[in-house]
Amino acid sequence: MIEGISAVTLGTHDMQRAVGFYRSLGFAILHGGETSSFTSFRLGTGYLNLIGQPEEKRWSWWGRIIFYVADVDAVYRRALAAGWQPSTEPRDAEWGERYFHLSDLDGHELSFARPLRASP
Repeated sequence: MIEGISAVTLGTHDMQRAVGFYRSLGFAILHGGETSSFTSFRLGTGYLNLIGQPEEKRWSWWGRIIFYVADVDAVYRRALAAGWQPSTEPRDAEWGERYFHLSDLDGHELSFARPLRASP
């Protein structure tokens, strides 16, 4: 039986730039860093990993990672303050989440979301 996802690993052409991007959004490094070929960020009980890839290695749209956060609007403001350009503004979706989308500097699509609380 599948119990969950332990980690997601994304390729990057520039580890220093990628680490700076994720750190600017509040991700905490567990292993590696700007000069490493492999970096891990702790996400609750899971991990987001970055792995250096040669410049000739290319990828196209592959999907989206959805990160649950305590405050979607605070992460959105943090992204704007860091100079990033989210592709959407925070909004409440019909499926019961508040979310916004932001692509990292290697083109990986990220969504920052939080379940909406049901009315009492």
